[in-house]
Amino acid sequence: MLNIRVNRDNEESEGDDHAYLGSIETPLRADAFDLSDIEKIQLIKKHFAEIMHIMGMDMTDDSLKNTPERVAKMFIKEIFSGLNPENKPKMSQFDNKYQYNQMLVEKDISLYSYCEHHFVPIIGKVHVAYISNGTVVGLSKINRLVQYFGRRPQVQERLTIQIAQALSEALNTPHVAVVIEADHLCVASRGVRDTSSKTITVQYLGKFKEEAAKSEFLELIRG
Repeated sequence: MLNIRVNRDNEESEGDDHAYLGSIETPLRADAFDLSDIEKIQLIKKHFAEIMHIMGMDMTDDSLKNTPERVAKMFIKEIFSGLNPENKPKMSQFDNKYQYNQMLVEKDISLYSYCEHHFVPIIGKVHVAYISNGTVVGLSKINRLVQYFGRRPQVQERLTIQIAQALSEALNTPHVAVVIEADHLCVASRGVRDTSSKTITVQYLGKFKEEAAKSEFLELIRG
């Protein structure tokens, strides 16, 4: 089963009750960065230890006693590091000296993110394309941009739009396409426990709204 959600500017998304109705900005408080990373790690460590204690875990056990600190460091330094704008990759631009004016496609970029509703993994692939408006970026920068927006509690629809808009801004081009195919563990490991379904979201900007460019892009990523 495929849950397909298409975003074309203000076009309504379609899907199940996992609907996206919010802003394209990740919900953050104004004081989100008043605390340092070290302070956040210490507070998360304390509160996660309390959660484990409430669940009945023996926190004196050698296997468990350092878990709160490991989780806290993982949250701040790794899987949710994309919340901090200081970690956004620098997208250095280069002149398109080759005058390459066709679409550039990078497909099968690995995605590891976390559902903001249940804090369980979203695992999938991201396919992107753009048509140069005079500048290009190094290919690894596209992967890093995907990872940056993935490393935060996410909704797949928002993630798709964020990647497309950030790439459009970095390249100063309106011609960008993004497709995400992902498995949601909030669907597979809990609730309905459906391990066969995938969720697909797309965002087409500029020339990719035209049927010819869209079809070529989709054919290339399916190739």
